Amino acid sequence: MCVVLVFAFVIKNATAKTLWEKVKIPTSHSAQSIGSYTNGCMLGAKALPLKGAGYEVIRTKRKRYYGHPRLISYVQNLGRMVKNLNLGTMLIGDMAMPAGGRFSKGHTSHQTGLDVDIWLKLPSRGLSASKRESPSPNNVVNFKKFNVNRSWNNKYATLIKLAASDNKVQRIFVNPAIKRKLCQTQKNKTWLRKVRPWHGHNYHMHVRLKCPKGDKYCKGQKNVRWGSGCGKEVMSWDWRKKKKVTKKKKKRKKIIPAPPKACLKALN
Repeated sequence: MCVVLVFAFVIKNATAKTLWEKVKIPTSHSAQSIGSYTNGCMLGAKALPLKGAGYEVIRTKRKRYYGHPRLISYVQNLGRMVKNLNLGTMLIGDMAMPAGGRFSKGHTSHQTGLDVDIWLKLPSRGLSASKRESPSPNNVVNFKKFNVNRSWNNKYATLIKLAASDNKVQRIFVNPAIKRKLCQTQKNKTWLRKVRPWHGHNYHMHVRLKCPKGDKYCKGQKNVRWGSGCGKEVMSWDWRKKKKVTKKKKKRKKIIPAPPKACLKALN
């Protein structure tokens, strides 16, 4: 009866914010990603150490630095590569909450502990406490020209390429203008098929890992079709060519699905 009541509560309160955000520590289960990136949870999460070789977690008070052990290992390994190349300090933004699940604001995805936001900003030194909690975003996109702006640094291209080089990576989301820049400057474009243009993402990249083997309840995405995604595909995102249509949008209630039943372990 208790399980039924909890599940019904999740459905009634669509965002489920009072449930997922009240979970302060990971469950004691073995690590497992459950559901999809946009509707799921995580058992047995691990916290990413706030500082490590080549990286630092920002906005730590949000406590969104949890992930599947697979993601923790990925970030730490990427940080070591960044350090070895003297690129600077990699800034780690949102990952997931202690049990994953839906955020009350800020993200639709990041629910299974397999997503991480990495800022396109590589300071030479670690940040002060105040800047770590309230960092200044580094917008690298010129929205008038559908191109990067003067804040773009070739180090960011190297960082994105390093991030994409791991076989565990499913997709990396960046602003379409960033994808266009990479298409223009990278000689070997094979790896670019993982780098997908998407709205926003003008100051960070969003890295998404594949479902870990053995996580039977994890719902991944299909591999990106073959090809770099350059040429016509990336130029189809050119917002300068799109006509602005001003229509009054009707307010619709957001229908948010209940999480997978296997997620009840995380909530209980």
